[in-house]
Amino acid sequence: MPPTEIAQRLEFALAVSQEAAKLILSYYLTPELVVDLKRDRSPVTAADRGAEELIRDRIAQQFPDDGVFGEEFGETAGRNGVRWVLDPVDGTKAFIHGVPLFGTLIGLEADGELLAGVCRLPALNEVIYGGQGLGAWWQIGDAAPRRARVSSIETLEEAMVCTTSFNNWHKADKSAAFDRINAAARETRGWSDCYGHALVITGRADVMLDPLLNPWDAAALVPILREAGGQFFDWTGTDTIHGGNGISTNGRLKDAVLKLL
Repeated sequence: MPPTEIAQRLEFALAVSQEAAKLILSYYLTPELVVDLKRDRSPVTAADRGAEELIRDRIAQQFPDDGVFGEEFGETAGRNGVRWVLDPVDGTKAFIHGVPLFGTLIGLEADGELLAGVCRLPALNEVIYGGQGLGAWWQIGDAAPRRARVSSIETLEEAMVCTTSFNNWHKADKSAAFDRINAAARETRGWSDCYGHALVITGRADVMLDPLLNPWDAAALVPILREAGGQFFDWTGTDTIHGGNGISTNGRLKDAVLKLL
């Protein structure tokens, strides 16, 4: 896909993520919010479903030949090798508990290659976005976008490490690995889900560890992270979003993290 077409679709994703953010915030911190449980016992709300439906509808109008793969409504096959990967509310547990560290993720891939992504944080009024050859960008409110760059930290002893639910380390049978990383890192925090990866992209954290991860949790983040100078890989060190887990780093800490895992 040529850069001009990536840029066009990235601009579209930014606009539709803003629409979705307004819908999501209309449910946030409201006493009327109803939480349902999916088959895997994970929570879902009308905000999750409504935001994905909105994004799918806009894609169908603007790019009718593109496919869509989303957390809430599965796969809609396309006709041109282009696919959007959606997580309408990444961090639903944070959302339902009134914690503002949730986001809307819109990723773009063509023939399996991740090309662009948007990570919008509605309650924080921030957006991180980027595309192949277009750079990585971070915008807060109405301020001008600034370049997003990963940190220059080179050792775990200096590093801020983020992770998601500690229960997931037990589910992944990696509790001992977490203990090793926790002991080695300067600081470990549970700033989780897409927010933790966004912190790595913008140089505010150095490593984000997800012991359990779905493709829609990462597809939008990987191309932004790459453009910001970072690396994404699974726990075998493979550059993939399909390994069932995932790690974002500033690119300097990969070997140190994999050794402890």
